[in-house]
Amino acid sequence: MSAEHERPDAAPAGASAGGSAGANARAGDGAARARGLVTLVGAGPGDAGLLTLRGLRVLEAADVIVADRLGARGVLDGLAAEGVELAAEVVDVGKLPGHHAVPQDAINALLVSLARDGRRVVRLKGGDPYVFGRGLEEVFACREAGIDVEVVPGVSSAGSVPAIAGIPLTHRGIATAFTVATGHDQIRSLGGGRDHTVVLLMGIGTLANAAITLARGERGGECPVAIVEDGYGPGQRVTIGTLDTIAVQAARRGIRSPAVVVVGDVVALSPYAPEALAAPLRKATAQ
Repeated sequence: MSAEHERPDAAPAGASAGGSAGANARAGDGAARARGLVTLVGAGPGDAGLLTLRGLRVLEAADVIVADRLGARGVLDGLAAEGVELAAEVVDVGKLPGHHAVPQDAINALLVSLARDGRRVVRLKGGDPYVFGRGLEEVFACREAGIDVEVVPGVSSAGSVPAIAGIPLTHRGIATAFTVATGHDQIRSLGGGRDHTVVLLMGIGTLANAAITLARGERGGECPVAIVEDGYGPGQRVTIGTLDTIAVQAARRGIRSPAVVVVGDVVALSPYAPEALAAPLRKATAQ
């Protein structure tokens, strides 16, 4: 029971972020301007239409943008394509899955140094800064250095990427709770059955182990699984199978990060789920 799909036809959720909100949207007092300010902004999953209005205004008011690769770069490129001109200098700290071109300590030091020069600094991070984004580490570093710091939440890939594949994390009568985790050792402590949705971020490298571990519990090997690869990006693909089959499917398709893995009966609600997975769930919910 498996299904494999290229980029879904559905347009990404969210309206266009085009249009200028004004360079003076985030005004501060003279003292704050003189000593600089760091603002962590969640870029969402990489679609400019999912950047918050507050996030856009902060970007337009920035002197310098310190940007990740995942999510952040896609938003900056998307804004440019829509005619939004940002005056800020962009510093790419280029984090890749399993490889950080600039270590976290160096990023922290860079934010502090730029702010001490009196600049308005935006730390543009993929998804939400506080969802596996190490955002609080950067906040602490700024506070310890006496730098004012703010946080603008973003749309997390944990919910938005499954949504583009038509997968809700909860649904009445099917799933009433969900857990978001990374694909590392904490998988061993996740309980619950197929009605407790599990979302794995950064989980492709350890997918086989995670699938085996989750299948040993109440969920069982027939539990539906979806992988949404490169959500909102040009290489978006959806692969659906079970805990017993998903590792082989991922290897066969050459699935790579970034990708979000969803485990639970909610996967069978996706329009891309094979009939063999979807039919039993429809029958059960109809009773």
